[in-house]
Amino acid sequence: MPADLDRWLHANDQRGMDDLFAFLRIPSVSAKADHNADTARAAEWLNASLTRIGFASEILPTPGHPIVLAEWRKAPAGAPTVLIYGHYDVQPSEPNELWTSPAFEPTVRDGKLFARGAVDDKGQLWVHAMALAAHLGARGTLPVNVMVLAEGEEEVGSVNLAHFIERNRARLACDYVVISDSAMFAPGIPSILSSLRGLAYFQIEVQGPSGDLHSGMYGGAVVNPAMALARLLATMHDARGRVAIKGFYDRVRAFPAAVLMGMKKLPHSDAHFRKDVGVKALGGEAGKTTLEKLWTRPTCEVNGMLSGYTGEGAKTVLPAKAMAKVSFRLVPDQDPDLVEKLLRAHIKRVAPPGVSVTITAMHGGRPWRADLDGPLFDAARVALAAAFGRDPVIVGEGGSIPVVGDFERILGAPVLLVGFGLPGENAHAPDEWISVDNLRRGMRAMAVLYDALG
Repeated sequence: MPADLDRWLHANDQRGMDDLFAFLRIPSVSAKADHNADTARAAEWLNASLTRIGFASEILPTPGHPIVLAEWRKAPAGAPTVLIYGHYDVQPSEPNELWTSPAFEPTVRDGKLFARGAVDDKGQLWVHAMALAAHLGARGTLPVNVMVLAEGEEEVGSVNLAHFIERNRARLACDYVVISDSAMFAPGIPSILSSLRGLAYFQIEVQGPSGDLHSGMYGGAVVNPAMALARLLATMHDARGRVAIKGFYDRVRAFPAAVLMGMKKLPHSDAHFRKDVGVKALGGEAGKTTLEKLWTRPTCEVNGMLSGYTGEGAKTVLPAKAMAKVSFRLVPDQDPDLVEKLLRAHIKRVAPPGVSVTITAMHGGRPWRADLDGPLFDAARVALAAAFGRDPVIVGEGGSIPVVGDFERILGAPVLLVGFGLPGENAHAPDEWISVDNLRRGMRAMAVLYDALG
């Protein structure tokens, strides 16, 4: 770690924390219209802060919440350009009664900073702001050209971001994209995220009779939509936990052997995993490790079901309809549009007579996998080792971040996903937190990253 950058970060530590606290106090909940003014205020706060650091920053409108775009383009000739992405919007805080301290009043307890947005993503975005400020404060310059792009709609699906990137492709042209909106594998173990699963999400509705019927008068003669739906859902897996939809695995690309071997060396315990999630046994695809199931294999999950009478007491009805929400997590090179076609063909084959089935595609996103070779990932390894005192591990993520694929597809630049959160930080739940030590180490890691890329 360069001594001048470390000294600057140490000297400005309290000021940086005070600024982050001010950022976290703004309830920029993008999902709620009654917080629109707060979300706009967060954009204004971030814009002013990046301007103060030394960037040319502006607020750019979208059909929804605006985008903050800050630029510093004074690096030596031939220096690469780095685009840093983050978001200033946060999840709703409810249920507020489950917070130990108010969601929008940042509080430090036992080395943890509690607040909505602490880890997702204001705290991690501020890591980059402080690393950039360290370079400009200690040296008056940066070794690379930098853009900071922060949106206010990540928590509602980034509905305007891809169009913004397309429309501003020339302005946003860069050599590398860096995103910190994820977690480390475990405390003290810095991590580079190498893959994300994609998503295909559907609503399946089974319609039977024109209205609810008396189960005594009609049961046994009329097909029950709830039972029909249950049978349909049961056909989607075989006895070994594999998705039983014809053609589903045809485009699955195997992960490199070195990546799979690296997963097996990670300090993972199935016993601890079971305890953390509160189950006595694990399921899924037979013959695969838990981390393989979570990071490298596609899945089909029922997310919700609704049918018939679910109120207090008993009501003997044969329901007129039943509905399920079903999602598929996808891996390279699966395609959500193709999965929709395969699902429709499967349902057509197995649907019983006496009911009609409607499938509605809700939303989706493609899977992503990083190419871990090249200067971006070499620099990340150097930076994380400098800040954490050990080499980083390569991890996957079972969830989806569609914007990652958008950046690569539109800008043609590799994306580095390096986060400083930890498992169990309650990102979308009460008592969200981030480790203060990880914030400080993250600032130092990113300061070194810019040096290593320059």
